[in-house]
Amino acid sequence: MAKRAERWSAHVMRTSNALDLEQGVFSKRSPRAVARSLKRSAERSRRRKSAPFRSAMSMLNFHINRAGRGLSRSQRSILERAKDELRTLYGRKPHAGKTHARTRAQKSARR
Repeated sequence: MAKRAERWSAHVMRTSNALDLEQGVFSKRSPRAVARSLKRSAERSRRRKSAPFRSAMSMLNFHINRAGRGLSRSQRSILERAKDELRTLYGRKPHAGKTHARTRAQKSARR
């Protein structure tokens, strides 16, 4: 049987100009550890094209979106919380929360 072809998202993660990632950054069990690793990588990288915060957040979002159904619920939760940790590490305001979920709940309550 032929070896499965590499997915394009894996190629992007490895060769992206956003930043150079540490090995296993997205499999860490602590949101703070993920955020600190991304921050370290973003600040050390010489290949990134934008500010360190934007590069780190972009790579985190890319991984969450591209992993899709292959990402366990617990790991997705860790990575979502890592976004807030990353904002905290860079002195940014925390995210307001999931507005789409609230909107859907309000719409279904009206019916």
